[in-house]
Amino acid sequence: MIRVGHGYDLHRLELLAPAGQGKPFVLGGIFIEHDRGPVGHSDGDALLHAATDAILGALALPDIGQLFPDTDPQWAGKDSSHFLRAALQLMRQQKFQVSNLDATVICERPKIGPVKEQIRAHLAQLLNCDKGQINVKGKTHERVDAVGEGRAIEVHCVALLENA
Repeated sequence: MIRVGHGYDLHRLELLAPAGQGKPFVLGGIFIEHDRGPVGHSDGDALLHAATDAILGALALPDIGQLFPDTDPQWAGKDSSHFLRAALQLMRQQKFQVSNLDATVICERPKIGPVKEQIRAHLAQLLNCDKGQINVKGKTHERVDAVGEGRAIEVHCVALLENA
């Protein structure tokens, strides 16, 4: 049996504190030097949030916002790998494993090309699979809307799960 799930996340990007509300820019668990960062309740890692939702979706479970609501202070500033690990635990309980994960990161800046292989390796480690099962693509929004103006980042992610 196989299952497919789609995850999506979007975060506003603002100047880093104290000039703005932006947090350090972390994507797929990898820190990227940038003058702006995500605004969010946790660490704002849009890629890990989308990957978490893709896995939860494949399992027909509640989404990340339902399991880890931004109204709960215990998740404030939390490393997003916590949410992904929780989804993976639920996945293993249902006797599934990750067959592959494909993510598209959409932002004007920072460019993810220089860190894409680090992100893939870190995702593979978190998902307990081979790096060849992980794909990460970087796209721009051609300067259209908030993403294209560098004021936001969005991520789409698809996960294919198979019986373990």
